[in-house]
Amino acid sequence: MKKIIWLLTVSFLLTKLFAQNTENLITSAEKTGAQVYWDSLSGSGLLEKNGHQISFRAGDNLVLQDYKTLAITDAPELKDGVLYVSKNFLSNAEKLFKIENNESGYKIGAVLIDAGHGGKDPGAMDTHTVNGKKITVKEKDVNLAVAKMLCARLKSAYPDKKILMTRENDVFLSLAQRTEIANSVKLKDGEAILYISIHVNSSLDKKASGYEVWYLSPGYSRTVLDKNATDDKNLFNVMNIMMEEEYLTESILIAKFIMDGLQTQVGNLATPRGIKAEEWFVIRNSKMPAVLVELGFLSNQKEAALLVDNSYLQKLSLGIYNGLAAFVTHFERSRGFTGTK
Repeated sequence: MKKIIWLLTVSFLLTKLFAQNTENLITSAEKTGAQVYWDSLSGSGLLEKNGHQISFRAGDNLVLQDYKTLAITDAPELKDGVLYVSKNFLSNAEKLFKIENNESGYKIGAVLIDAGHGGKDPGAMDTHTVNGKKITVKEKDVNLAVAKMLCARLKSAYPDKKILMTRENDVFLSLAQRTEIANSVKLKDGEAILYISIHVNSSLDKKASGYEVWYLSPGYSRTVLDKNATDDKNLFNVMNIMMEEEYLTESILIAKFIMDGLQTQVGNLATPRGIKAEEWFVIRNSKMPAVLVELGFLSNQKEAALLVDNSYLQKLSLGIYNGLAAFVTHFERSRGFTGTK
C-alpha cells in the first residue's frame, strides 16, 4: 500500500512540475497572436507569426525555422491529445518572431498536370453500346480532355503561376519522362510546385464504378531534397525526413480537397470511392506534393457513357480545380499544414 501511495505521490508531483514548466501551445499562441497548424496524421505542426514559421514534431527537439534553418529546443509533447511546449520553446520562438522579415512567404509557383498514357499507350480501353451506337472509350483521350480543361481553368485563375502539362496532345511519354519533367521545373526562392496525374480506371468487375484520389503511401521512403542541401549527412537525413513528412501531409490535404470538389460537382452521377494510399511510380518519384486522380471506370457501361460526355468532363475538371484552388489558398496561408487554432 505504501508503495502505491508513493507512486501516486511521485506521479502527482511530476504532473504538477510538468504543468508549471509547460504551456498549452494553442492557448499560448492565441494570447500572443501566433497561428498554430497541427497535423495529427504525421504528428507535426507549424507555429507562425510575423511572417516567420517554425516547423516541429511532437517528441523531437529539432525544429526547422523559416524552412531553412535547423535549431535545437525543448521537444513539444502531446499529452492526452493536447500539445504542450516549454517556456523555453516559447521564448526561442518569440526571439525569431521579433526579427524583421521582408520575405513574402511561400507560395505555389507552379502546377504540373499529367495526362496519363498517350500515343502508342492508350491506357485502359473498352467498347460499349450507348444509345444504339458502339463507342470505344480510350483512357488516354479522357485523361487529356480533362487535363486541358483543368489547365485552362488554372491559367485563367492564376496568371502569375506556371500552369504546365506533361503532354498537350496524343504523344507517348514514359513514366520516367513524366517525373523528370516535374522535377526539372524551375522555381524561384519561396515557391513550391504541385503534381496532379489524371487517369481512368478499369476492372474485370463491370459493376465497379466511382472516382478516387491517391497519394503516396506513408511508409514509402524517398529522397526529396537536393543532394547539395548540406554536407552533413546526418543533418541531411533529418531535413529530408521532415520534408518528406511535409509533402505527405500536403498530398493528403490536396487529395481531400479534390475529393470534396469532385463530390460537389458530380453529385449523384457517380460514387466517391475516397482517398487512398499507393506507391504509384509518378507520385513516388516526384519530389513534391503529388496526387493521382482516377476519374471513373470505363469498364462500367454507365460510367463509360459519362466519360465521353463533354459536360460531365467539365464537371470533373471543375471539381479538381476547386480542390486545387482550396489547397493553394490554404498553402499560401499556412504552408500546407492542416490547422486548428
